[in-house]
Amino acid sequence: MNDAIIRRSSGTPGLDEMISGGFPFPSVLLVAGSAGTGKTTFAQKFLFEGAKNGEQCIFFTTLSEPTQWMLRFSSQFEFVDPEYFGREIVYIDIGHDIRERGSHEILDVLDEKIAEIMPQRIVIDPITIVCDFIEDNYRTFLFDLVTRLKNWDCVTVLTGEVAPGQLYPPEIAHAVDGIVLLMYSHEGDERRKYIEVLKMRGTNHVTGKQSIDITTEEGIVVLKSKF
Repeated sequence: MNDAIIRRSSGTPGLDEMISGGFPFPSVLLVAGSAGTGKTTFAQKFLFEGAKNGEQCIFFTTLSEPTQWMLRFSSQFEFVDPEYFGREIVYIDIGHDIRERGSHEILDVLDEKIAEIMPQRIVIDPITIVCDFIEDNYRTFLFDLVTRLKNWDCVTVLTGEVAPGQLYPPEIAHAVDGIVLLMYSHEGDERRKYIEVLKMRGTNHVTGKQSIDITTEEGIVVLKSKF
């Protein structure tokens, strides 16, 4: 591992210890999982960790949900500080752009917003919905998106929804610098949650599934960090 690599905390208790102290800065990361595994919670905690440390952050939502509606559900978590909304953390809805614009126009919209705010942390949640609107050149769009994001001095988290039996969206996996999996596993009558770092460039990382919990205090927590 190159000791000169700058790192930014993930915000997830126990994860930084698994990835040599945090996410490489700059980098583009994919957080993948099925519905309900905690992807948006992970992404929000990542942004609030940055805001707490004085970093500028952008949350791009692709779902066209009213910002106040999304924030209403986020408020259940104790790490969510309303004082950061609209200042250190800027929420931007690009759902309309995805539905109405072509792939190059979408990329230009993202570039314009990033240039305006100059964030150190970016989230696009979820990226996989774009496939429904630009299916013909989805792979090209993803490659161009990651390339553009790498030109900015920031850490970007892309969340990706997966189909049953799928580990991660294969269309983007080759282009990103890291892949973090969030998953369920049935063990008898119980359904347990896990995190796995599948890929992290320039990083000696812990391999294999690690048990996690989702709490109102801290969001996702790697359980072994509590012992």
